[in-house]
Formats: sequence, C-alpha cells, structure tokens
Amino acid sequence: MRVLIISTYDTGGGAAIAATRLMHALQSAGYDVNMAVRTRQGNDPAVFPVGSHTGNRVRFYGERGVIYLHNRLSKRYLFDVSIANSGVSVTDLPEFRSADVIHLHWVNQGMLSLEEVRRIVASGKKVVWTMHDMWPFTGICHHAAGCTRYETSCGNCPYLVAGSPNDLSLKLFRKKQRAYAKGKITFVACSRWLRELAEKSPLTRGHEVVDIPNPIDTEVYFPMDKAMLRDKMCLPRKKKIVLFAAAKASDPRKGLEYLIQASHTLAQERDDLFFLIAGTESEAILNRLPLPAQSMGYIPPERMPELYSAADLYITPSLQENLPNTIMEAMACGTPCVGFRIGGIPEMIDHGVNGYVAEYRNGDDLARGVAEVLYKADWEAFSRRARDKVVRTYAPEKIAHRYTTLYERE
Repeated sequence: MRVLIISTYDTGGGAAIAATRLMHALQSAGYDVNMAVRTRQGNDPAVFPVGSHTGNRVRFYGERGVIYLHNRLSKRYLFDVSIANSGVSVTDLPEFRSADVIHLHWVNQGMLSLEEVRRIVASGKKVVWTMHDMWPFTGICHHAAGCTRYETSCGNCPYLVAGSPNDLSLKLFRKKQRAYAKGKITFVACSRWLRELAEKSPLTRGHEVVDIPNPIDTEVYFPMDKAMLRDKMCLPRKKKIVLFAAAKASDPRKGLEYLIQASHTLAQERDDLFFLIAGTESEAILNRLPLPAQSMGYIPPERMPELYSAADLYITPSLQENLPNTIMEAMACGTPCVGFRIGGIPEMIDHGVNGYVAEYRNGDDLARGVAEVLYKADWEAFSRRARDKVVRTYAPEKIAHRYTTLYERE
C-alpha cells in the first residue's frame, strides 16, 4: 500500500515533526510512504518539495495580506487564522496518482487551498486528515480559545476586528462544507480532547472522527546519565534543574508570564532551583526570573534528548496545546512534567503518578506542581512511570498499527 503524506513542513514545528515521525513509523511497518511539503527543511529522501520558493512566498504573503485587509489593517491575530485561499497543486503529481491513501497533516500557510482540498476529497482515494489544531473543523481559527460558534456555522468571529454574522469565518466554514461533501474523510485527532471538540462541528458530520496520538522513537528519546550530561553542558550538579523549551520562548501563547509568576513563588522558599530556557529569544527571559537561570538558545532536535535527561523536571505553562511533542519527549527521557490542564496535556501527564497537572492559568498551582514533584514525591518512581507511559502509549509500532488499521478499513 502506498501512502502520500501532505504537510506544509517536514521538520519546522510540532505538527511537522509529528508527521515525519509517523512517516518513519509507517515505513518501518513496511508501507511505501512519501511526503510532499511546501518547504523541505530536512534531508529525508522520502520528502520532496512542491511549488517554487518564489511562488510559496507569494502565496504565504498573499494570504496574510487578505487577512490583514479583512481585519482593517490590524496585525492582531494575523497568524491565529488561515483562509487557504491559495496553495500548490498536488492532485496532478505522479505520487498522488499512484497513492492508495492521501494523508493530510498541517497544510496551512500556502500549502493547500480549499479548492485543492476539494479535489483531493473528490478523487475517490482514501483520505485521512490528522488534525494538529482546530482549523480543519472551524471557519478560520487554529484555536477557538473558548468560542463555540464553530459548533453551528461560525460568524461573529472574535479573531476579526469587525466580526459579523456573515463575516469571513462563516464564508470559509461554508466553503469547507462544500469541499468536504465531495467524499469521505477520516479525521484523526491527536488527543481525545481534540476529538471531542471536532465531533461538535457540523464540518465533521458524515465523516469518521477518531483519536490516535503522535508517535515518538523511544530509542532516540531515552534516559541518559544525568551527572555526565551536566558536566558536559557545564550545568550545576547539585541544583534541581527545571527545563522550559519552546521554538520561540517569548511567544505569549507558551505562558511565559505564568512561568515567571511560578518562579517568584518558588523563590520565596527554594534556593536550590536552576532554570534552563531553550528556544529562540530565550535570553530575554533570564532577567525576569528571580532564580538562577541559563539560556540555551536554539537546540537542534538531535540534542534535545540530552537536555531533557539533564533536567529534573520539564515545565510547560502553555495556554494552547493539543498533544505537545515536548511533554512526550521529556517523559520518554524519564523527566517528569508539570503543565496546565489544557488540551491533551491531562491525557499525557497522569496527575500525581508521573507528573503534575496544574489548574489552568494558575501560576501558584504551577509552582505547587514543581515543588510537589521535586521535593515531596518519589522522583525516581515518577521518572520510571513517565518513561513507561510513553513506551506503552506512544511507541512508533503501536501508533503505526492504529493508522494502518484505518488505511485498510473499507
């Protein structure tokens, strides 16, 4: 069976990484899998770019320009919505024609237009769409942030400066309805939380909606010698190290303010904590933390297992999440995690068993979770259970089997 995965990127961002990991898991299971991307960032021979560099830039900025104009020249929410008004052509590709399964992942920012999605659905091929956010079943937004209008037909969109009953979100919602009606789609949510939201949308009615988590290679992400790694990275051996990592550490959606609030709470009682901040723009955070901290800057994926293993705890105060790769990666390295009760995080962290799930937007409870894991709980047991959870739930062969079962179902 031949599978064509379609994704905007192959390595840039959590959704792209998850798509590439799934490709490798399926290949190991014996499937013939290729990936078409708008922008190829890695060097995997099974990944190939479509569209020219110039054309991709024109489509990307063209879409943002339309959103900018609709929002009355406001840059607010410019990257929180997508309208898929243009994209590359994949249905004419020989890889598309020879594929038995077309597997969509995150396809925004000029990868696929809704018209091309319509052609894919109408092709008669098996279509599977792994949803890494809410965009496939809302009008234009990637995260509804508490808005429930997508449960009817959108309109009056809070992401638009001048939302109205017949605004851009309603028009795109109806356009998606027409595109999806051309055939059958199996929508796959990466978490139960996202599946339950998707099932409420009229856009998924008449289609199958299931949940399958992302895979992770537990032979790449595994516990390593903590003392050796700290010596290698010139990190303090005797401190309790708390790691925070994000592609852009200063992104407000990653909950930086709550991290800072929690650190101030912890600083009142603890003097043996040390914060590691990984990601671009991480240096700007250091002077806002009352405890010793070190910026690691951008860390390439191949070095992240060492960073997770060097830490005692991974903290994610993110305000918008589906099934974050970072939590999965940290747990695979035997590092307990603390995060907010949002999205799929409570499905990953078993509260009081292998980590701590804090109340949403509660910096004090976030601090309480850090103290609970590092000073009160049996850290060794938490570490072992974190690793066991990942091996049991997210191992590549298990996730590949669940997807191949979907592929082969009539």
